[in-house]
Amino acid sequence: MRGGGQQHPRGGSGSGSGGAHRGHGNSRGRGGHHGHGGDREKKKRDPIFDPSKYSDKSIRVKIIGGREVTGILKGFDQLTNIVLDDVVETIRDTDDPEAPTERQRHIGLVVLRGPSIILISPTDGSDEIENPFVQAE
Repeated sequence: MRGGGQQHPRGGSGSGSGGAHRGHGNSRGRGGHHGHGGDREKKKRDPIFDPSKYSDKSIRVKIIGGREVTGILKGFDQLTNIVLDDVVETIRDTDDPEAPTERQRHIGLVVLRGPSIILISPTDGSDEIENPFVQAE
């Protein structure tokens, strides 16, 4: 290119009208699949775990990295981010496998990110649920 003109990101030069409307003649645009799949019914999946029945009750949560906390469930969202109050962290010292020791640390109010949670269980026992992977006959 002569004269030090700037290259346009879509392939044309910055001056003139050549290529100014390039790529805009496609009626589908960038959306892709307009009008397809609208009649498909999406199956509504029931959640396997419903944290609302444990609101204001004590639960135990295991987190990635080996941490374990117990606290009162105060809130949650669809990503299973949870808010616990009166949290106590149980710290296990596994350096000596013959004499494992536990100590507890009182934390208070905690927000746990859903992606870091491995296990959530009530402290007063657990409920049996139907296996969601078994096909109904």
